[in-house]
Amino acid sequence: MRRVVVTGIGTVNALAGDVPGTFAAFRVGRSGIGPLTFRDAGRLTIRVGAEVRDWDEARFTPPERALYDRVTQYALVAAGEALAMAGLAGPLGPRAGVIMGTAAGGIQTWEESYRTVFAEGRNRVPPLVVPRLMHNAAASHLSIRHGASGPVLSVASACASANHALGLALQQIRLGAADVMLAGGAEAMLCFGGVKAWEGLRVLSPDMCRPFSLGRRGMVIGDGAGVLVLEDEAHARARGARVLAELAGFGMTADAGDIVAPDPGGAAGAMRAALADAGLAAGDVGYVNAHGTGTLLNDRSEARAIRAVFGEAVPPVSSTKAMHGHAIGATGALEAMACILALTEGILPPTVGFQAPDPDCALDVVADGARKARVEAALSNAFAFGGLNAVLAFRRA
Repeated sequence: MRRVVVTGIGTVNALAGDVPGTFAAFRVGRSGIGPLTFRDAGRLTIRVGAEVRDWDEARFTPPERALYDRVTQYALVAAGEALAMAGLAGPLGPRAGVIMGTAAGGIQTWEESYRTVFAEGRNRVPPLVVPRLMHNAAASHLSIRHGASGPVLSVASACASANHALGLALQQIRLGAADVMLAGGAEAMLCFGGVKAWEGLRVLSPDMCRPFSLGRRGMVIGDGAGVLVLEDEAHARARGARVLAELAGFGMTADAGDIVAPDPGGAAGAMRAALADAGLAAGDVGYVNAHGTGTLLNDRSEARAIRAVFGEAVPPVSSTKAMHGHAIGATGALEAMACILALTEGILPPTVGFQAPDPDCALDVVADGARKARVEAALSNAFAFGGLNAVLAFRRA
């Protein structure tokens, strides 16, 4: 079976507009959560989020801005950084593809169009509304810009979208359908309508995200994108690429139960499947980047699942959502980067804001700053509404 390696990573998120800035924030435990600044934020009950601040749309031409929703802009910038790190330039050709995850797609375009026809009473919207808002826009524009004419598609599985995208990209390379895949996720849900919809679920924190901590009050939404360059190892070595890590395994399950309440059995099953796919034993794992949303139900369910897989020998666990927020369909790609930091530099990012252990979340939570440890393998968990679970297993290169 072909081994698949990571040769490039790129990101835009609330912590920074690139990978070096994001890693710097991971090392010191800096949070990007703060007051929301978009239009009509003052009408919301929840007024905090992990925004991408001071975004400069002028980096795109006027025709591009007419065509790209914010979610696509984020994806294009992140992919450009990832390809530059990998030392790849387009056109990438028929042996390269793109799989991107997103939960909401061009939601900001939806909102602008609704304002136009309902609030302002106009009878027309711009002609490019449909290609701006479609869920496959980011994947398609990455394909077009970089000449990737192999397998290209979009994945929408709520909070597991990016992990599903990365796992499916792994499989495409293993199957021999591609040598190079751009994969990850992008989200731009921080707008009035996006946050108002989440308010209805009553799962949002009014201040901070404190995963696994006693007294936690819920999740905080974030925006951004993360893109990884995945390659067949032989292809990467032949061109002299620097290998960051191996994407060694992928597991996905469905709870087939409740639409919003998680099932520890489904989560544990996905972790076991990822380990088996990677040929790893539970004892080989030195770090778990948890889904860790900061809600009472999710954190307790995930803690039970982790203990079911690892028993008493639970490896260190952290949730970086306390820093970059829950970027929904993009969050798995941001968390994959945290795993790569752990593997390449031996730095386990902290769970920022952790106050006191929750007895119902009996884990070794990385708190009070980043932790140094040699890590040979790491898991990255993503568990979504709809009972969809996707777990990635990474191994030191």
